[in-house]
Amino acid sequence: MTEETKTEDEGFIASIKSLAVTLLALTRTRLELLSTDLEEGWIRLVSLLITAFVALFCLCFGMVLLAIFIIVLLWDTDRLLILGSLTAVFITAGIVLCILAVRALKAMPRLFETSIIELTKDQKQLDADDSV
Repeated sequence: MTEETKTEDEGFIASIKSLAVTLLALTRTRLELLSTDLEEGWIRLVSLLITAFVALFCLCFGMVLLAIFIIVLLWDTDRLLILGSLTAVFITAGIVLCILAVRALKAMPRLFETSIIELTKDQKQLDADDSV
């Protein structure tokens, strides 16, 4: 083996090692980004659920007390009309709130959106490098 062949082999091995190190670093970075996205999504979901349950409990309890107050206040005059009206108001409010909740869920960002964008950029850059 000549000296030149040894140098070429060492250069090729060094190039492969460099490529492996770069791929590992890229994979590590993407996994860290994916982990961060997952953690942010989980925190956002838990926070949303806790807030929604507490708000729902307070609103329901307040509405029940308001309904009882109005019924007791108007018991002698129009109790059936008041019961029917309050029922209609509660059902309408429930439907509207359900529609708003569905819209809010649809408007939430996709899970791993940042990771997907970064991986797409990587893919485009690799495709551009291959065509050169």
